[in-house]
Amino acid sequence: MQTNNFYKLGMAAIFAVFLAACQSSTDDMMEEPMEEPMEEPMEEMDDSASGNARGAGNTGGLTPAQIRERDAGLATTVFYFEFDRSDLSAEAREALVHHANRLMENPSLRYRLEGHADERGTREYNLALGERRAQAVERYLQVQGVSANQLEVISYGEEQPVDPGTTEAAYARNRRVEIQ
Repeated sequence: MQTNNFYKLGMAAIFAVFLAACQSSTDDMMEEPMEEPMEEPMEEMDDSASGNARGAGNTGGLTPAQIRERDAGLATTVFYFEFDRSDLSAEAREALVHHANRLMENPSLRYRLEGHADERGTREYNLALGERRAQAVERYLQVQGVSANQLEVISYGEEQPVDPGTTEAAYARNRRVEIQ
């Protein structure tokens, strides 16, 4: 009988400690200020007033870190692809979110998405691959809310290499989509 009472007393003590810990954790959470989410929509940028195509200088209520992130994303206008692939990297998707926001805030703005491939493969295959790559960027922007009439897709295949070399590094630089 005494063991049973000792067991009950121990369980009650553990329960009391658990409740105290939960209460302390809740109090700590209530005292800390909540951070604002990073995915807040940006306020409208008036590019014509600032004279800057990227809207730099117009903070739109963004924190300095959010402004740096937005400007870095908008500065990215070339998106690279793996060999014989047309899927977007995580880094490309992050930058394209900023481009999508810019396009949605500026309905008169248009992007030409130029798809490219390295020289390996036939001319026809590389034209099709460049088009698939540009269409991947187009689809991602449209999923983000960009109007289809703001986007134009064109493929140059292997015809406009940025690096005429025949090394893997040269090939990697040529597998790209450029925003114009």
